[in-house]
Amino acid sequence: MEVAVRLENGRTVCERCVLADTALARMRGLLGRRELPSGEGVLLRPASSIHTAFMHFPIDAVFLDSDLKVLQIAARLSPWRTASRRRARAVLELTAGECERRGLRVGDRLLAPA
Repeated sequence: MEVAVRLENGRTVCERCVLADTALARMRGLLGRRELPSGEGVLLRPASSIHTAFMHFPIDAVFLDSDLKVLQIAARLSPWRTASRRRARAVLELTAGECERRGLRVGDRLLAPA
C-alpha cells in the first residue's frame, strides 16, 4: 500500500511511500531496486534497525518513535551498512539527501499514515 507522509505542519516528506508493515514487506524493503526517485520511500513499521546489504544506492534513514517523532536521521547511508536507534519503532527510508532537501530535522513529528 502506498501512502503520502507529511509533517504535522503539512509539509510533505514523501509523496509515494510504501507502507511495509508485514514481515515479508519489511524484509524486502528496497532490495532489488536500482534507484529511489525523489518523493518515493518505504516506511518500515515496526522497525528499530535497518541494513543496506545488496542495495545499489545510498539512502537517508529516518528513525521514528511510537509517536512518529524523528529521533535520528542517518543521512546518505551507503550500501553494505547498518543503522539502528534505541526506542525507534519505525524507519522511513528515503533517497540520499532527501531529508536535507525537504528540511526534515530531529524533533519533527510525522502524521500517522492512513
